[in-house]
This record gives sequence, C-alpha cells and structure tokens, in this order.
Amino acid sequence: MANIVYSLPFEKDIQELEAVLERLEANSDPDSGVSDEVRRIRRKLANLIRKVYNNLTAWDTVLVSRHPGRPQTTDYIQMIFDEFVELHGDRAIGDDRAIRTGFARLGEHRVLLVGQQKGHDLKEKKECMFGCSHPEGYRKALLKMKTAEKFKLPIICLIDTPGAYPGIGAEERGQAQLIATSLLEMARLETPIVCVVIGEGGSGGALGIGIGDRVSMLEFAYYSVISPEGCAGILWKEANDDTKRQAADALKLTARDLFKLRIIDDIISEPLGGAHRDPQQMGNLLKAYLLRYLRELKQIALPDLLEQRYQKFRRMGVFDEGAQELPVAGNQ
Repeated sequence: MANIVYSLPFEKDIQELEAVLERLEANSDPDSGVSDEVRRIRRKLANLIRKVYNNLTAWDTVLVSRHPGRPQTTDYIQMIFDEFVELHGDRAIGDDRAIRTGFARLGEHRVLLVGQQKGHDLKEKKECMFGCSHPEGYRKALLKMKTAEKFKLPIICLIDTPGAYPGIGAEERGQAQLIATSLLEMARLETPIVCVVIGEGGSGGALGIGIGDRVSMLEFAYYSVISPEGCAGILWKEANDDTKRQAADALKLTARDLFKLRIIDDIISEPLGGAHRDPQQMGNLLKAYLLRYLRELKQIALPDLLEQRYQKFRRMGVFDEGAQELPVAGNQ
C-alpha cells in the first residue's frame, strides 16, 4: 500500500520535528555516517510520538482509526495471508464489495477470511460504499461461513466499518434482519471464529461479523454502539468538536475501555505512532496474534468451544451494584 501523507490535529509538534529531521538527513554527508545531531533528533521524535500516542483522548483515537493510510483488509491479505481465493456473491442480490470473503492460508492453517473494506482512493471508496455493508454483504458472509463450517475451517473476521449502510433500499432488503440472523448463526457455527477490529467498529455493521471465540482490537481502533457524531446528534442535536469529544468519552469506545469492561479479549499493540506509520510491522503483529488464537482454539473440544462462546456474550452487561448495608439490630 502507498504511504499517505495526512495530518492529524494533535500531531503538529510531531510534524514540525519530522520536518527538522528530514532537513538534517537531506543535508548530511552520506559518507560520514549518521551524525550525533540526527541521532538526537530521532530519539527526541520517537519519545514525542510515544508521549502523544500514550495520551490520546477517545476522540483522538477515533481519528487515528480513520486515518486514510491505515491498512485495511485487502492490505492485510497481501501482507500476511497466502493463496487467497476470493468468493463472490450472496446467491440472491449481488456482490457487496464492502465485505470481502475468501479462502486463504495463514501459516500452517487454512482459513476462511471475512473482512470489511472501506477503500483507499475515491473510486474504491464509492465501490465499497465507504465500508458500509448492505444486506447482501452479510448474506454473503454468512453463506461463506457456513461453507467454512462444512469443511471444518476456522474463520477470521477483520472488522472495519463506520456502520451498516443506512439507505432505504438496504432497509427494504432486510438490513436489520440479516444482521440479527448473522448474530444468531455465528453464535452456533461449529468451527473456531476469531474477530479483530482493525479500524472502525461502528454499531451493528461491525457486530454483524463480530461474534467469535476471540474478539480483539488493534490499539487505536474503536468499537461502539454508535459513532461519536451520531451520539452527539441525538443527545445535543449538534455534532461539533465539543459534543463529539463528550460523546466519545461517554461511549467508552477505546480498546482500553472495552478491555476493562471485558467486551474484548486482547489489545493488539500497534507500531510507534499507529498502524499507518508502519503497515508491514502491524501486519506481522496481527499475524502473530491470529496464529496464537488459532492454535489455542484448535485445542478446545467443539462442545466446549460453543459453550464458552455462548457464555462469553451472555456475561456482557452483567454488573454488581455492591452489597447493601443491613440495618444493625437496635438502631431501627
């Protein structure tokens, strides 16, 4: 994938230091090696990036997850999967390009890959509806998952969508019903399922392929019942910078928040400064996690796997209010 130059609002100091480093490297003598000043600026830049990205707000994390240079499903297919054979169509309406499905090899494992694709350039984005899937996309994904179940292949789902397509046509063709059916069927598929949020995890559009035995997120991805803009529009009737930040904070949509709430199983670390700065390294990190999950899940007997999957999602939302103090005898 091509490196895309794009400025995030909180990266002003980083960009200024990168410009200084670029000038120093351009003016340095290649025969004399790397100067002490270049080394110092490199260390300073790395420390600054680490400091900034360790203190991102929830809204800043959303912006990183939407970075146009962030690797998407097709990039990971090229970087970490072998022998990918794409499977098209839902046998009813057509082929939704927002969801890609196909058989592939990951290390020693043959798998079915299901991934959401938002697109890099305008032409691809329009083709993929900016990652917003239609009913036929979820129907296609579910049909291919059932094929994987038949051949006892594990399923890997890469989630990256702002949400399911909200158009009238999609609703008429059963958008909500298809997502609900997908939740039900994925919960009882008799094969291991691994889900990873690689970018945006927006609402039911993400959850439609998000039921799995292991559900993880990249460090700077988000996963939420609604986008911050949508939440702000409902609560405050206006999605400005202030209300979007308030909504993002309230939604608890970051990987750290969701790990604390036991919604996800793991946070997959990203390269320094985010996946968009080093897609290949991000691919290597993701591959290592996926291989680990597949090895773990293949050791679990199928009845136990299905029961653990069921209980995993049944536990979500359960909480203790705390024991109430009982009245002391004689004080009533």
